[in-house]
Amino acid sequence: MPYRRTPKVQERLDAQRAAVLDAAVALLADRGYAGCSVSAVAERAGIAVGSVYRHFPGKAELVAELFRMVVGREVAAVELASQREGDVVERVVAVIETFALRALKAPRLAYALLAEPVDAPVEAERLVFRRAFRDVAAAHIREGVRTGVLPPQDAELTAAAIVGAAAEVLIGPLTSGDAAAIPELCTFVLRAMGRPGREVPAAEPRNTGGPDAHHP
Repeated sequence: MPYRRTPKVQERLDAQRAAVLDAAVALLADRGYAGCSVSAVAERAGIAVGSVYRHFPGKAELVAELFRMVVGREVAAVELASQREGDVVERVVAVIETFALRALKAPRLAYALLAEPVDAPVEAERLVFRRAFRDVAAAHIREGVRTGVLPPQDAELTAAAIVGAAAEVLIGPLTSGDAAAIPELCTFVLRAMGRPGREVPAAEPRNTGGPDAHHP
């Protein structure tokens, strides 16, 4: 007869898995991907190394799961930002501005999510991350084209280019802490969609939260 876990055993394992993910987020935010080893995660979580392997085959699979968790929250945040008042163009700007400002609240974690060299399973999740942001922006660009607010264009291509540019531009601010490039990034987004000459004022501080880090 196959072994069946009792509810108490399953509850304990679920709590342990959550502790492993919490520890991995904290380490990514402190040390980046390179410093997020299985042994370091186990030490931070206060469990044996073997207990981490009970839940994840290795570091790459652990961090890939963490990416899915964090990215889901970030995508939800930009989707919410894209629903604020204003025309579709301003909503796309809000997506990129929110993405950037949240990243700057946890720069080491955001750098790991966006640019740090990682293993293949994590790189695959990074592509999912970018596509999710692209899809949010593309939906509004498509609506802008449909209503005549924006010139005809391939909405997915434009959105992919905008998200790629945002990720590239943010590498500097994430390593220096200087947010001065964000207003220029927002201006670029407008021009990329076909709205040249319209400037975006310097971003006001907003309660945008940030990637799921354990510290600002």
